[in-house]
Amino acid sequence: LSPVYRYPFSAIVGQNELKLALLMSAVEPALGGVLAFGDRGTGKTTAIRGLAALLPEQAVVQGCAYRCDPRTVTPECPHSHCSRGPSRPKTAQEASPVITLPLGATEDRVLGAIDLEAALVSGEIRFEPGLLAAAHRGFLYIDEVNLLDDHLVDILLDVAASGVNTVERDGMSVTHPARFVLVGSGNPEEGELRPQLLDRFGLSVEVRTPQAIEKRVEIIRRRDAFERDVEGFLKTWAVEDAAICEQIVSARKHVKMLDAPDAVLERAAALCVALGSDGLRGELTLIRASRAFAALEGDRAISLDHLKTVAPMALSHRLRKNPLDESDASVRVERAIQDVFGA
Repeated sequence: LSPVYRYPFSAIVGQNELKLALLMSAVEPALGGVLAFGDRGTGKTTAIRGLAALLPEQAVVQGCAYRCDPRTVTPECPHSHCSRGPSRPKTAQEASPVITLPLGATEDRVLGAIDLEAALVSGEIRFEPGLLAAAHRGFLYIDEVNLLDDHLVDILLDVAASGVNTVERDGMSVTHPARFVLVGSGNPEEGELRPQLLDRFGLSVEVRTPQAIEKRVEIIRRRDAFERDVEGFLKTWAVEDAAICEQIVSARKHVKMLDAPDAVLERAAALCVALGSDGLRGELTLIRASRAFAALEGDRAISLDHLKTVAPMALSHRLRKNPLDESDASVRVERAIQDVFGA
């Protein structure tokens, strides 16, 4: 879809958790991305594509195929301006990428391909960057992520952990940076997600079909207006979308300056202990998400209210299955919040 025809993010009715999770990931990429699981036709893909139009432009090293940041040195980039970090590289402004990974994509399409013929003829290694290179410093979106082939899942796990993609063919090797925010959507009725990949998502959101008649009517009304007059509809919501873009820019500027008080750290740890969360990734995600939420709200410090708001998104997909408790994960998290924070 052309960005001109993306449904405005601000015009989406409801789905507040999904929208908040996407905005927090835009502010703090270290969160680890967003997983949106739920009913078909509930606007998951629409929201993710709508986010692309809100992301502010970013400074890149001019001529670099991987759009490296000119303010930092990127040693794994084959481009000399990035790996050696000259004092005055030529820069340009480009839109933040939101790349879709199709389910049927080949390994070469995802990783990139080395031109073996050129290497044999001229001795020069020519590399055709893939989707992981295109998503560097942006978002990589996978629809129906639970149906992704296992070998592609293994690739994503490796690259997501290291932030570097290495392609090796017949003794030749190419390495490039590949740091991106992973966003996945799917329907749980069509299959479960591998635990290794599930744990890589920082936030998880359950998206359900709205049951309120008024909300359903408003969704239909807006979608119909969009399809009948695309340009007019985009103009109607341009101000709201611009305000969200400014909110992201402002939050990015001061998100790193927000400290987490000891009381917040203690409650985050207590909540993870109460839920039996494995490892410490839960606590780290809670603090990062709370910081991003506080930055979006324009607050000067992280509070317990921020922690309680983001806890279901940060922890619901990290729970062990309890054969004695058939409650949904979100219900178990809410119960733990009441126990730890009090009614």
